[in-house]
Amino acid sequence: MLSTLLSQIVNGLVLGSLIGLIALGYTMVYGIIQLINFAHGEIFMVGAYGGLAMFTYLLPTFVQQQWYLALPLLLIAGAAVAVCVAVAMERFAYRPLRNAPRLAPLITALGVSVALQEAVRVFYPGATAAIPFPNIFVPGTWMIPIGDGVPIKYSGILLIVVSLTLAIGLQLFIDRSRMGRAMRATSQDRDIARLMGIDPDRVIVLTFVLGAALAGIGGVLYGGYLNNINIDMGFQNGIFAFTAAVLGGIGSVRGAVVGGLAIGLIKSLGGQYLPGGSAYDYVWIFVVLIAVLVFRPQGFFGETERVRA
Repeated sequence: MLSTLLSQIVNGLVLGSLIGLIALGYTMVYGIIQLINFAHGEIFMVGAYGGLAMFTYLLPTFVQQQWYLALPLLLIAGAAVAVCVAVAMERFAYRPLRNAPRLAPLITALGVSVALQEAVRVFYPGATAAIPFPNIFVPGTWMIPIGDGVPIKYSGILLIVVSLTLAIGLQLFIDRSRMGRAMRATSQDRDIARLMGIDPDRVIVLTFVLGAALAGIGGVLYGGYLNNINIDMGFQNGIFAFTAAVLGGIGSVRGAVVGGLAIGLIKSLGGQYLPGGSAYDYVWIFVVLIAVLVFRPQGFFGETERVRA
């Protein structure tokens, strides 16, 4: 039925928008220091718990009851907690290994990922199971007037709009700001950038800050959309986001967003229409990834690396 198809497309766009938002962190960090930060999914998870902690322990009741007051505060809290964790992670886990063989920071990233999961599980009250997340936006569902009507939650519309707006803002920042030009220069050649007066450490920290802020905001929006969070949400969505970054062309902001939307649609439509149903949605995602990389190894928008002799 047309309504079922359109419903799955809407679900895929909501999930894809979130995945693209997380994938921006992967693609920026890799573009600057060629590090696959597998702990970035846990930054997303920590941001969601930071927003929940703000709502539960700091906001007075009258603020909790007004979404237009609670929502901005939760987004700020989620982004702030995610940024603090990411900056500490960069300073104490990754910076000492910056000149080490690439395998060392990769293994460190996996260790940091597990450590963050366990820290939240042990220290956040009730985090051993899924925790209810408050409705932080207008409750209810909008029926898109197509066919029999296609439902989409208002919180889903918010997630799509915020994700795409932040992605466009990030692209404009990288293209037009002075620090954005410094980021591009550092990604091309860190030593030459230093000779031109750019501080690579400052640029790298800013990259982690931007990626973490976007992931933290995504964690809060995702919690508000599903109305619950758990410590495993970072690992699962982090895998999707990393796949999206590779599919779109790692190092490309536009590629991360397009890759995220593609992953969301594949998961949603594959779970509905392809053999195996939702039990095989991971399979179809990676089948598409492999097929794309066979014919276009650099992804949709990635640039082919040229190695000088």
